[in-house]
Amino acid sequence: MTTKRLAALSGARDILPLVIGTTPFAIIFGTLAVSAGLPPLAAMALSIFVFAGSAQFIAINLLSGGAALPVIWLTTFVINLRHALYSATLQPVARDWPLPWRALTAFWLTDECFAVFERRLQTAGETNALPYYIGSALFFYTNWVCWTAIGALLGNQIPGLAALGLDFAMIATFAAMVAPQLKTSTPVCVAIAAGSVAWFAHALPYKLGLILAAMIGVLVGVILDFRRQRLSAASVVEAE
Repeated sequence: MTTKRLAALSGARDILPLVIGTTPFAIIFGTLAVSAGLPPLAAMALSIFVFAGSAQFIAINLLSGGAALPVIWLTTFVINLRHALYSATLQPVARDWPLPWRALTAFWLTDECFAVFERRLQTAGETNALPYYIGSALFFYTNWVCWTAIGALLGNQIPGLAALGLDFAMIATFAAMVAPQLKTSTPVCVAIAAGSVAWFAHALPYKLGLILAAMIGVLVGVILDFRRQRLSAASVVEAE
């Protein structure tokens, strides 16, 4: 077995816990999309061509409420602005990948795929990074689409499925993604700042509270990192 294939299998293995955690969310989405009036094929098309869990749920809510398309486009755009931060982080690694693969991996860039891939870069570097990313993202994407289809086709046959609390799996999944990063003071401060802002600003329209929380988190991280670099440089000067 080639090293690239092994890297792809490693990516699929590493993202498996997050795949399991988001599966109930995909089922709920398929169920709610059909309940909102979409045909099963349309619900599946949202997962196939949009592939953005939170944006898909918001789009369904807006569609069922009769919102105009520009409102839906703007809202989902704002919600997904966080992916610009992910892209900026991965750009130094992905800039040398072939353009078709860059386009596909950009489409597959989700919170879960980013978390797994970024952790892999920290532990193993850039060796076979592309096949690792493909293995993890393709597995996650295929699972999301398949379970959306199951929810769309069979979810309404299970009474009260959306009220069973399956969405807690998504909360647990995000907690599992964040927790390993909280090993030093800077990530902890960033998490506290972003979480606090998200809590107090959750009532803002169009999920702007999430964007504000992300911006505050980035700002706190930049300030703390700049302070750490200055202290490090000062200690080097004193040592000389």
